[in-house]
Amino acid sequence: MTDPLVRLGELLDRQDILDALTRFARGMDRFDRDAFLSAFHDDAEIAAGPFVGQPAALYDWARDLHDHGQSATQHVLLNHSCDLDGDTAHTETYYLFAARNRDDSNWIAGGRYIDRFERRDGQWRVASRSTVIEYSGLLPTLPIPFGDIPGIDLNGVV
Repeated sequence: MTDPLVRLGELLDRQDILDALTRFARGMDRFDRDAFLSAFHDDAEIAAGPFVGQPAALYDWARDLHDHGQSATQHVLLNHSCDLDGDTAHTETYYLFAARNRDDSNWIAGGRYIDRFERRDGQWRVASRSTVIEYSGLLPTLPIPFGDIPGIDLNGVV
């Protein structure tokens, strides 16, 4: 049986790793550069589609793509596995990406983030990432259900 304090420490490490993943996704969707960068070590190596480089350059590349191609995005984190090994963790996180493009089309993609996290100075952050794109494509644009109800836009629904 594992010592409860050791197990508690592992649970806290896993939560810190999930928090970093959430900062990445939220930072990208809300155009919050600081939140995005806080998920990565400065020297992290990242491969994402045609991009290969470090976090600041990834943010700039993705931001330019969003500024010119999309009006809204969501990076949704799904299944997550995490293998802890001291100050290193190997994770695989499924994702679903959805975007409303500026031409009113809808883009969806799904895949996995394969990450190596490192704890440096007490902070868990991504040290390397490989983004595996399992599928990607355009979806038909359909009317928003109940979108014709007067005043529904006041709730931020449309």
